[in-house]
Amino acid sequence: MTKIILCCFGFVMLNSNLFAQETGRMETDRPDQTESPVITKKNYIQAEIGFNIENEDELTTIVHPTTLIKYGISKKFEFRLITELITKETPLIIPAGNKNITGIPPVQIGGKLALWEEKGLLPMTSLIFHAGLPKVARKEFQLMQWAPNFRFTMQHTLSNNIGLGYNIGAEWDGMSNTPYWVYTIAPGFNIGKNWYGYVEAFGSVRQNDKPQHGFDAGVACYFSDDTKIDLSGGVGLNKESFENYVAIGFSFRFNTKKGSAKEQ
Repeated sequence: MTKIILCCFGFVMLNSNLFAQETGRMETDRPDQTESPVITKKNYIQAEIGFNIENEDELTTIVHPTTLIKYGISKKFEFRLITELITKETPLIIPAGNKNITGIPPVQIGGKLALWEEKGLLPMTSLIFHAGLPKVARKEFQLMQWAPNFRFTMQHTLSNNIGLGYNIGAEWDGMSNTPYWVYTIAPGFNIGKNWYGYVEAFGSVRQNDKPQHGFDAGVACYFSDDTKIDLSGGVGLNKESFENYVAIGFSFRFNTKKGSAKEQ
């Protein structure tokens, strides 16, 4: 993974005319599983906050909240920080019943590199990468080793109101050296001036494990170019996947440097 990131970083640095920075209203990674290739505006902080409930194997996990913080470093790169506070239901044998554990799972740090803009059949493409810090977490959620992940994020413009996003990448769980290979595909639709909707298929495949597949859909409403709310939900498509989830979120951004708007 390190070689891939270094090669992409060098490619971007040598191609200063190629970038995918935000213009107009902000692009967010939530509420779908498909990450956006668009880079957060330079000098802007963008926060994407969500609350969700997920059921899997008759156990419930509540995320309250998950927070993605982005900072636009340049036209080609954004810094990313992911934190969560979760309450996870875990089974107990003695005594009978389940136990709820609340705490912070491993914090993730990373970035997004813009690779190239959309041109004809070539999609707008960026590379997102993170590393989960194994010990920066509540004791019960700590990992044995670093948990890296990466995704190539791609997007096609099909019309003025319809787009197609998709991701391909890999994730390590911090316990094994065998990655989960992940995919997502999500057509999105602008609905009027302020609304947006999507449907999505996503999943993962791991060597010697059965694949996991899911489906979700959601809507979002923009109050301005810099603020929006979203609502989404999904179901697992096979027994190896999660059962279902529902989520609600709020996203916003602001400029950290006064008088720099003209530079964007």
